[in-house]
Amino acid sequence: MKTSAGILLFKRERNSQYYFLVHPGGPYWKNKDEGSWSIPKGEIMPHEDPLERAIIEFKEETGQTVLGKFTALSPVKQKGGKTVYAWALESDIETSGLYSNTLQVEWPPRSSKMIEIPEVDQWEWFESEEARRRINPAQASFITELEKILNEVK
Repeated sequence: MKTSAGILLFKRERNSQYYFLVHPGGPYWKNKDEGSWSIPKGEIMPHEDPLERAIIEFKEETGQTVLGKFTALSPVKQKGGKTVYAWALESDIETSGLYSNTLQVEWPPRSSKMIEIPEVDQWEWFESEEARRRINPAQASFITELEKILNEVK
């Protein structure tokens, strides 16, 4: 079964928490919004360090390097069976200059026609409640777990 690793970037402003989420690119995701956003993440190859993969994927999907103190979160299993490992990092990035790598996909499906699409087509900060609505339902538990950790630290 496939596994992915990603970074849940967050920042605190005016007594609120904000989460950085990405929207997948390409025609399949074009008109999908709630439940389709994600943490920046990517597939872990065998014998690869998951946190290193998460940092690489963040760079590929945003053009930005993240550094700092990462907090491991409990892995989740998405509806399709993929397990996602995540690390939270408190940091802030400006979304205006971000860019994503591209990939080739067959579109329309089973057409043998290949098109090049951005892996990510939107980047945005969302306040906690909005982030929970936008993010893949399984990944919402990353936000819940992080907020529990942060409330215990207060």
